[in-house]
Amino acid sequence: MAYGDSGSGNGLSNKSVTFKGFSSRADKQNFKLYDFEVAKQDLINRLSVRKGERVENPEFGTIIYDAIFEPFTEQLKDAIVEDITANLNADPRISTEEILVTEADKGIAIQATITYVPLNITEKLRFNFDENSLLRLS
Repeated sequence: MAYGDSGSGNGLSNKSVTFKGFSSRADKQNFKLYDFEVAKQDLINRLSVRKGERVENPEFGTIIYDAIFEPFTEQLKDAIVEDITANLNADPRISTEEILVTEADKGIAIQATITYVPLNITEKLRFNFDENSLLRLS
C-alpha cells in the first residue's frame, strides 16, 4: 500500500516524491518504491486477488482467474474488459486509456495503456494470467 508524502520533514531531499512504498519483489536492494512504481505494484497486488477472496470485501479483486479455463468468447472478453477497467480505475492515481484483452498461450493477456496522473506519465503494461495463477507484468 502506498502512502502520500505530506512533505513534513521526513528527511527526503527529493521533494517530487509523492508516494512511497515497500515491495519484497523490488529489483533494488533496499526494496523501496516511489510514485509510479508504487502504483504499478498496487495494481499487481489488486489483480492478484480472485474476486470474493478478500475478507469483508467480496467485490475486491478480479474475475479473470475464473475465466482462464472458459471458452474465450466475445461475451467473456467484454466481461473481462469491464472487470479490468473497474480494477484499474479504482486507484485515483491511475487513468486508463486503453485495454486490450487477448487469448494467450495457456491463459489470457491484458495490455493496458495507463497514465500516472500525479506526474502525467503514460505507459503500456502487459499483464499475463495463466494456468499457474501467477500474475506477471511484462
